[in-house]
Amino acid sequence: MKKIRMFSAFVVCFLVASFSVNASGYTTELLEYEITAVDNLNLGKSVAKVWNLTYSEGGKSVTVIKRNTSEGAVYVVNSDFFEVCYASTTKGFGTRTMKKSWSKVPFQINDVVINSDEVKKQQIITPEKVDDKKALGLIASYLPVLLNEQYTHLLN
Repeated sequence: MKKIRMFSAFVVCFLVASFSVNASGYTTELLEYEITAVDNLNLGKSVAKVWNLTYSEGGKSVTVIKRNTSEGAVYVVNSDFFEVCYASTTKGFGTRTMKKSWSKVPFQINDVVINSDEVKKQQIITPEKVDDKKALGLIASYLPVLLNEQYTHLLN
C-alpha cells in the first residue's frame, strides 16, 4: 500500500511539473527531425534495427526499435515517459497494441502522456505496407500529435 501511495505521489508530481513547463502546445521545432541509426547493439534476435529520433539539436531523443514478427515489422517508440507501437503489415501502417513484454513505461504514466483518441485515429495512416525509411518518416511526422498538448516538451 505504501508503494502505491509513493507511486501515485510521483505521478502527481510529474504531471504538475510537466504541465507547468509547457502549456503552450506544439512548437515549430517538431516540424524538423533527425533520425540516426544505432549500431553495435546486442539487443537479442527479436530486435532487427534501432534508431534515435531527435526533433531539436541537443534535444531529447526517443528510441525506435524495429522487431520483425510473423505479421510484418513492428516499430516500438520508447522514451522515459511514454511508448507507442506502430506496425507495417499487409493491413497497412499505423498504431498497434504493444506487447506487455516490450513495455517499459508504467501504464499510469503512459496513459497520461499519450492521447488515446489520437492513437485510435492513427491505426491506419496508410493502407499499404511500408519500408523502414517511409515508416520512420511517418513515425517522426505523426508522433508529436500522439502526445497530449502539455507533454510535447518531452520531444524537445
